Amino acid sequence: MSFSPRSPLQLITVALGVTLVLAVTPIAAQASVKNPTTKTVLKAAQKAMAKESGVHIYVTSKTGTVKSVVVVDIGATFGEETITSGKDRVKIIVTPTDAYLSGSVTGLTKIMGLTAAEQKKVGTLSVVMKAGTSPYTSFHTNLTTSVLSGILPRAKGTKYKVSGDRAKDYQLSWKTAASSTASATKSVLTISSGSRTLPIKEVITGTTGGGTTAFSKWGEHVHRYAPAVAKTIPYATVIG
Repeated sequence: MSFSPRSPLQLITVALGVTLVLAVTPIAAQASVKNPTTKTVLKAAQKAMAKESGVHIYVTSKTGTVKSVVVVDIGATFGEETITSGKDRVKIIVTPTDAYLSGSVTGLTKIMGLTAAEQKKVGTLSVVMKAGTSPYTSFHTNLTTSVLSGILPRAKGTKYKVSGDRAKDYQLSWKTAASSTASATKSVLTISSGSRTLPIKEVITGTTGGGTTAFSKWGEHVHRYAPAVAKTIPYATVIG
């Protein structure tokens, strides 16, 4: 058995529900892309994100009566993610040398895919994964700035328009076909038209609901402390 970490932006498409638009700190107010099109806006956003040291991401969704919230702080070498879905909860911390996973009984089994026996070994401890191992690499990739290059859509099939509010931000929209595990969805990504061409929010709607990803605190410096050694358990001991 092995963990199956997913990026925070993938989680929202798994748990689609009622859209909740979040307030985000605005980013400047002057056009940053001349003659904006889908391709030029994507190129400008990619370039802008590459300069950022971190970002705070807040994802909300609802499936039936179960609300889910994913809170992520992505940094250059440190990162943290907390996933709460009903009574299920998981917390992941990434440092330059280790990654740590902890959570509730159902969080570890339902969200992370541990067996009941593996969860029993973990208990209230944090599973520690060393740098250089496959599990560490998976978490590190999803919770550090390298993941940001994958949040933008492809130019092909993506439509561009200007938002209808006073901000006149850039809006990119695209559709994702249904699969065996998810319904068809439509996504609208709003990117600031200010001096920093950075994502502000993404709203996803589908036949089974929808959700919102909000981006804020661009440029934040993320640092997290590891749990005490006595409160950890090696990955190899759990997945043995």
